[in-house]
Amino acid sequence: MLTITFADSKFIRTLWQVLRRPGTVARDFAAGKRVRNISPMSLFFVLNLIYFFFPLIQLFNASLNTQLMSPFSEFYKTLIATKAVSLGVDVNAFAMLYNLKTATLAKLMVMVFVVISSLPLNFLYWKKNKFFMDHVGYAVELASFNLFLNAILLTIIVRLFGLGAYLDETILTIIFISTNLSFVLRSSYTFYRERSWRLVLKSVILILFLKVALEIYRSVLFFITILMM
Repeated sequence: MLTITFADSKFIRTLWQVLRRPGTVARDFAAGKRVRNISPMSLFFVLNLIYFFFPLIQLFNASLNTQLMSPFSEFYKTLIATKAVSLGVDVNAFAMLYNLKTATLAKLMVMVFVVISSLPLNFLYWKKNKFFMDHVGYAVELASFNLFLNAILLTIIVRLFGLGAYLDETILTIIFISTNLSFVLRSSYTFYRERSWRLVLKSVILILFLKVALEIYRSVLFFITILMM
């Protein structure tokens, strides 16, 4: 059993590769080069564990308030009211119960987002002779990037400088899109060897689908949380 900690130099080196040369970790793993770095999946699970110790930024762990900003919020409110009545609790107590339950489930379900986000890659890059699991490995590296930069690091910055009041869904969406677009442009060049205008076009398409994948993941998480309460 492989144990990964912050003291492990391979963890630090792999994380640095994700930030410095996006797409390299997934490319090397798919090619069988697994000596210098840990696998994308191992990196992802460690970052996922760290993130859920202090999930201030609602990226994968969506609180009830975050879910109520969904396009389906009116439908959600009906389900919430029905569930609260069946549990015999008021809205505030329900929110507390929901947030505790969804935080636990999100740790187990975050791979749903990874799989969903990997699906368009099979169509966008079907000529690149990649296997399904190669695309999943790339999506795992992308999710690891988001966990570290847009969740863990952003959480630390927000807490250090007290910026929580200035972060709304619009600002978080802008941060999400800009950072992911930068990652996808550089990593697609490395992993898929895509070039010129096709690189830009496919990167934009993938970013749009990533936002959709995140909303689908949050919806699945919402319904399962309600069901399990």
